Amino acid sequence: MSLTRRQVYHRRRIAFFGGLAVVLAAIAYLTSTGLAPVSATAAALSEPVALTQAAAQPVWPAQGAGAIGAVGYDGVLGSTGDQSSVPIASITKMITSLVILEAKPLSGDDAGPDITFTDEDVDIYYDAIAENGSVAPVVSGMVLSQREAFETMLIPSANNYSVSLAVWAFGSVDAYLDAATAYLAAHSLTGTTVADTSGISAESVSSPADLVEIGKLVMANPVLAQIVAMPSAEIPTVGTVTNTNKLLGIDGVDGIKTGTTDEAGACLLFAVDVPVGDTSVTMVGVVLGGDTHPELNETVLSLIDSVEPGFRQITLVEAGTPFGSYTTPWGQSGQAVAETTESAVVWSDTPITTTADVEPVTVGEEGDSVGSVDVTVGSQTMTVPLVLDETLTDPGPFWRWTHPGEV
Repeated sequence: MSLTRRQVYHRRRIAFFGGLAVVLAAIAYLTSTGLAPVSATAAALSEPVALTQAAAQPVWPAQGAGAIGAVGYDGVLGSTGDQSSVPIASITKMITSLVILEAKPLSGDDAGPDITFTDEDVDIYYDAIAENGSVAPVVSGMVLSQREAFETMLIPSANNYSVSLAVWAFGSVDAYLDAATAYLAAHSLTGTTVADTSGISAESVSSPADLVEIGKLVMANPVLAQIVAMPSAEIPTVGTVTNTNKLLGIDGVDGIKTGTTDEAGACLLFAVDVPVGDTSVTMVGVVLGGDTHPELNETVLSLIDSVEPGFRQITLVEAGTPFGSYTTPWGQSGQAVAETTESAVVWSDTPITTTADVEPVTVGEEGDSVGSVDVTVGSQTMTVPLVLDETLTDPGPFWRWTHPGEV
């Protein structure tokens, strides 16, 4: 049975609009999928290499107390014996030096102002002799620069010069003691008390931990670091003065101060330059309560020898090390790698932790930032950027058209 003209027309309309709907749907599909953004690809993280080192084994003296630290490192790295406050003898002069230089600073090779010594300084000299303390000659009317006076106080450990300098800087010993108390409080040296300028008083006391911090302050002051490393000096009128620290120049020792009284025993606050890889560390240590200085010196040298291997230069992150990898749904791959090499000098078995933060990516150029890695050594954290090691390109419309479920 043939169709009527009306039926043919109706069927043709259906076919036309049906085809048009298919075409429009195809256009809509191709347009929406071909232009749709692809999902970001998350990185598969790589397990960081363990970096913890073996513990150092310091050889401590059999008697007395001691502690070690290092410039740039927090607190004490190791200790032995009673860590309470005890008499520190002439190590007290390092506190005197720090307090005076805060009020009367010196810099570089500056000699500082001239100081004219008077009859009062001669009286101070005889008072120090009467106390059976170490002294250096003084003559009324003689003139020394501030630096020369400091050298005379510290190198031969002259008690009388510590008093004369304190009076010169503050007007009186009492005024100096007030300034010293304020200085100690400002630097959180709560285990330290000074009752005089020289340490001849048994009431001038400190703890090993505080003395390590005092040693760091001394070595951070260029003038004091230079003076305490001098084996001797020529002082006008006074003559040649010789350092009481017999370890200077041995095994890298470059300071700091001896001390000896009946109450304190033989004491040494020392600093030593420790070579580590392509750098060095200034180690600061103290040993208190020794029998004699020759015996004390032997124990300090043994301690230094045992401690030096505990400082190691460690590569924390090496450039190019992968911390995450990407594989895109369309088959491309790349890695999140460290942009730079970073190292640090690590003491003993100080904990080292590595944490990577790798961002998801869709597309990116080689060298684009994709995150960072944090390496924490003790209380210090170092951040290294992570970059893409390969270019990840757009998959193009054909992949989108054939993978609609992944866009």
